[in-house]
Amino acid sequence: MTTERKEAAHTEQHGPRMHWAKLAPEVFKAMLALEVAAKRGLDPVLVELVKIRASQINRCAFCLDMHVKDARKAGETEERIYLLNAWEEAAGFYTEKEQAALALTEAMTVLTEGSVPDAVYERAAAHFDEAELAHLIAVITTINAWNRFGVTTRLVPGQM
Repeated sequence: MTTERKEAAHTEQHGPRMHWAKLAPEVFKAMLALEVAAKRGLDPVLVELVKIRASQINRCAFCLDMHVKDARKAGETEERIYLLNAWEEAAGFYTEKEQAALALTEAMTVLTEGSVPDAVYERAAAHFDEAELAHLIAVITTINAWNRFGVTTRLVPGQM
């Protein structure tokens, strides 16, 4: 990183830019409804793993803080939370179904190839029935939207 970029990053304010949920309450309510509908029928621990992984990739501190706490409440272990950023190297800690969901999460979150590879989609489809897969895709889409609200408006971890 250049000295100029370091200085800019150091002086960048990390407090909230706006309280978007208060300024666009109808959008916030719609997002909450989408959130509830998306996760219906899925294992709460799996949902939180997916949300944490997408939030790690998107660097959303607010969502990371929230979903790590939610994962603990859902019964997730500290060890699996700590290893999530390196889940492929720690594959033995996650079920094949969880690994398939995490691979799909990464592919949908980072669309640098312009698509979700067939192999990743087929891996997930092998572990989830069609309805579950549809809901998983919705959960991944929803957390990515939440991450974008959080990062853009600089939501502060632990506040809301």
